[in-house]
Amino acid sequence: MFNVTIDGVAGCGKSTIAEYLSKRLNLKKFNTGSLYRAITCEFLHRFGRETKPTKKLMDEFVKDLDVEVEFVGEQQKVYVNHHDYNNVLREEIVSLTTPLVSGYEKLREKVREIQRKFASQNDCIMEGRDIGRVVLPNASCKLFLTASPEVRAERRYEQIKEAGEKTSFDEVLRDIKLRDKEDREREHGAMIPADDAIIVDNSGETLEETLERCERIIKEKQIK
Repeated sequence: MFNVTIDGVAGCGKSTIAEYLSKRLNLKKFNTGSLYRAITCEFLHRFGRETKPTKKLMDEFVKDLDVEVEFVGEQQKVYVNHHDYNNVLREEIVSLTTPLVSGYEKLREKVREIQRKFASQNDCIMEGRDIGRVVLPNASCKLFLTASPEVRAERRYEQIKEAGEKTSFDEVLRDIKLRDKEDREREHGAMIPADDAIIVDNSGETLEETLERCERIIKEKQIK
């Protein structure tokens, strides 16, 4: 199978870029972030916003976790314990809680099983956290996307405003810098590029420019 991995820092456009590239290159797109966000929704549903995850709590939580992934055409749907959270995955509370939930190893083991099974059966683009280093270390092509915190904060700020939610640019920038720190320092799933990953900094690029650059890289790997 020809597998492409897309890792990168929060807010650098991994999901959007993977979506467009999958269509241009006729590769199935597997959105790992949606799995973790849907699982986070189930965590919030069960324990509420005020509960902080701990190892003991997460170990028990994962034991009863039933995750189903299905594709409706090109659309990936995730169901957790038969609950459909697909319409709320991008809510701000989910974005803020997902990094806290997704760092626990028992949960990551469960998600990796789903990811590897899919990659073994499909030519695909898989984006998310730790894909190139841990999940698919033998992938055909590995990309690591990044951008400056300020650029990512501006992009996220515009998304939040368009959704009708209230915030400020400074608050968004502070959250992104905090998440970057947590992502770098977490025990499991630290946001570090694989040794053989190609770094793509899109701070000064339009979406189309980033897509064209990534497409060239992937096609060169396919030829080889």
